[in-house]
Amino acid sequence: MAAKILSQDEIDALLTTVSAGEQEQEEQQYEDDRLRSVIAYDFKHPNRVSKDQIRTLENLHDNLAGHFGSSLSTIMRMIVDIDLVSVDQITYSEFIMSLVTPSCTYTFSAEPLDAVCLVDFNPTLTFAFIDRMFGGNGKILETERELTPIERTVMGRLSQRLYTDLEESWENITKINIEQKSFETNPQFIQIVPPGETVVVISFQIKLFQSTGLLTICYPYVSLEPIISKLSAQNWIDATKKKNLEIDRETNLENLKHVNVEVSANLLDTSIKMRDFLQLKVGDVVPSEKKINLPVDVYINKRKKFLARPGLSGKKRAIQVVEIIENPLEASK
Repeated sequence: MAAKILSQDEIDALLTTVSAGEQEQEEQQYEDDRLRSVIAYDFKHPNRVSKDQIRTLENLHDNLAGHFGSSLSTIMRMIVDIDLVSVDQITYSEFIMSLVTPSCTYTFSAEPLDAVCLVDFNPTLTFAFIDRMFGGNGKILETERELTPIERTVMGRLSQRLYTDLEESWENITKINIEQKSFETNPQFIQIVPPGETVVVISFQIKLFQSTGLLTICYPYVSLEPIISKLSAQNWIDATKKKNLEIDRETNLENLKHVNVEVSANLLDTSIKMRDFLQLKVGDVVPSEKKINLPVDVYINKRKKFLARPGLSGKKRAIQVVEIIENPLEASK
């Protein structure tokens, strides 16, 4: 069978078809890549806090979980476990809809944060706390009612303890001063920000004997806005290191208070012959070239540290420090 030889027109047509096919494939690939890179933006749930800032809030409130867990364990006289569950960005209306009625909800201000914030104790958790505080074992109480005045007083003390631990946890970022504003049993009546405003919701799971409940803290975005630039991982690390250095310094200073040191004052420097030294007795006078108005050297563990003026304190011989030597190592050489 003889091979068919293509004409030049047929060759050009074939090359054109191949080029067109490759171009269509490239265009299809580009279109697929473009569609994959498009992310739908939900205007109802805008992410106004970055992932880095969310991680900083997670670290901050993870510390709070440890502190408040220790505080509750002491108050309840039993082991209380607190775990950080989530840090979410949602609208305020969605957050309010997630709360149970009747509730145990407090609003508080936290200067320098601008807006009012909110903390909510789940009813199951609330009645478990109350049962334990009144001598029970923290059992689960299936009840839906508002708190009595006495029960409100008990929960008020626990909320104050939470505020103290929350202030301590925020110290690595900024110092806040928390002041309670109100108590509410119906979350629908609490309007700290407009319904569509973004809020950051911190959720904790608290385990008390057989009971498990949620503790929720809500920060409106407008409250975090003045310090949002401080909510970075690097700033958190730097602040933690600085705090650790200050704690170490205070610990070292406290430990040094109990260390005994030898303090001696060198009243004169002079040279005498050994024969004269051996013949010294009480009452003899040894002359010195140092003038009486010049300060004497004071040594701490044989290192020159102060200059002082000799004198009397009552009937006792004493020295008055007049100057501190900043570099005792060089002065001792």
